Amino acid sequence: MCRSIRTLRPPAIAEEATEDEIRAAALQYVRKVSGFRAPAAHNREVFDRAVDAVARATADLLADLEVRGGARRAE
Repeated sequence: MCRSIRTLRPPAIAEEATEDEIRAAALQYVRKVSGFRAPAAHNREVFDRAVDAVARATADLLADLEVRGGARRAE
């Protein structure tokens, strides 16, 4: 796993993760998996779609996670 990706759920962070934090983590993940820091022009669209999909999945995950001993996060 990419070491640059931070944990985005309490108690690792004090407040709910922002869209920018989620997108930054998604970007780091796609960079790591693809092996490209910045894709060539012919790969830009698929790269951006992947970042969007990972960001959506991450937001869904964080919204639905139940932390043991804590309440489910509000949507």
